[in-house]
Amino acid sequence: MLYWALMFLVLALIAGLFGFGGIAAAASGIAQILFFVFLVALLISVVLGFARRRPPV
Repeated sequence: MLYWALMFLVLALIAGLFGFGGIAAAASGIAQILFFVFLVALLISVVLGFARRRPPV
């Protein structure tokens, strides 16, 4: 998923460089959404990883 976020970021930068405002805005929006989804998935994974490492009491 991080791969797709980076690809849309690159697409947005290239489109912005050439002046395609609508395409750049759409690609940037998709990249932002994918980035935040990836960030939430990372946080959930870290929390679950710490929860599993606790020794039973």
